Amino acid sequence: MNYLAHLHLGGQAPAQLLGSLYGDFVKGLLPGRFPADIESAIRLHRRIDAFTDSHPMIKQALGRFPDGRRRYAGIALDVFFDHCLARDWHVYSDEPLDTFTGRVYRVLAEEPALPERLALLAPRMATQDWLGSYREFAVVGDALAGISRRLSRPEGLAGVYQELHALYRPLSDDFSAFYPELQAFAQAALAAERKIAG
Repeated sequence: MNYLAHLHLGGQAPAQLLGSLYGDFVKGLLPGRFPADIESAIRLHRRIDAFTDSHPMIKQALGRFPDGRRRYAGIALDVFFDHCLARDWHVYSDEPLDTFTGRVYRVLAEEPALPERLALLAPRMATQDWLGSYREFAVVGDALAGISRRLSRPEGLAGVYQELHALYRPLSDDFSAFYPELQAFAQAALAAERKIAG
């Protein structure tokens, strides 16, 4: 899963939104590095990734890509699934997407101690509405081009946008089948966390 899905799944309190994003920017052991509620959200981010990576539906979706793409197909699928979530947001949330993304951008702007790389990205994320713009399929291509520039082998994503275009319907169906399961997993994890805290 990519930024939008993690933010949607990880809880709606400001600390949960922060931790849901921090999970992509913070590696290694957590205890004592952040407040407990942010650490808890980072741990949930990691559990969501593990659940996703091991799920048979995701393995099926990754299997749709050409054999030579397998090493990079996960990156493409994460970004494409954010597109599916933004496109179909009304199916998964009662809160309008623009309201949700505006709230996320405010939480980021008000946090003085973002992890270094996120601190650099957050203003651009808000100004260019990265999260909301995923509604448009063309933005998937832009996002993948940006990711490829950070890879040691940028050619690994060359042509993947065209592959996503060709696979648009079956991968959209994969998302529709998988995401409710992931939502249920995340909601159960959040409920368990509340029970422990309470």
